[in-house]
Amino acid sequence: MIRENVIVIGSSGHSKVIIDIFEKEGKYQILGLIDSFRNIGEQTMGYKVIGKEDDLPGLLIAHPGCKVFIAIGDNWVRQVVMDKAVGLIPAISFASTIHPSAQIGRGVTIGRGVAVMPGAIVNSDSSIGDFVIINTGASIDHDCTMEKFSSLAPGVAVGGKVTIGAYSSIAIGATVINGLIIGKHCVVGAGAVLLKHCEDNAMMYGVPAQKIKSREIGDKYL
Repeated sequence: MIRENVIVIGSSGHSKVIIDIFEKEGKYQILGLIDSFRNIGEQTMGYKVIGKEDDLPGLLIAHPGCKVFIAIGDNWVRQVVMDKAVGLIPAISFASTIHPSAQIGRGVTIGRGVAVMPGAIVNSDSSIGDFVIINTGASIDHDCTMEKFSSLAPGVAVGGKVTIGAYSSIAIGATVINGLIIGKHCVVGAGAVLLKHCEDNAMMYGVPAQKIKSREIGDKYL
């Protein structure tokens, strides 16, 4: 199989998982890493930093057809980096990557820049938006919608017909019962059990989960 080229933006811990998925999926050849805070030539898992974000246009001209993947775990920061990349190269093409051990059901749609990690399950007729992360061992049942830049941490369980709003994060080990709507820019805390709808910008913690405060767009949560 002829592999396509990909450049990965990011070279920290999250990028290590993404590199592993790309290697195991076997669809892409990683040309190198982009990191504006490291020196060219530094390495992560044997792949070199080949430039900063402003170097992307030249790198993509030098490698026609090469795709880009943004390996940044924070949902809002991932959006910021994507906006900059598109500003630099309007015709940029983003790769998605799915670990071979993940299970993708019939009728599932997956957008650009998505990462589906080892052991994740996405069941039938679910819609996975652009730049979503479905982390290790997370499961999302049938007819769910994950809007752009949302994420599931490891071990999350989401029931059927759930909508997760853009930029929202469901933290490690949380459970979301079926039929709920989670607003935009929300955080459902680690180990929480969500039994009710969640308004935009809410932080929900506990068993059962309750709103503990509102959050501002872009607030850190990782």
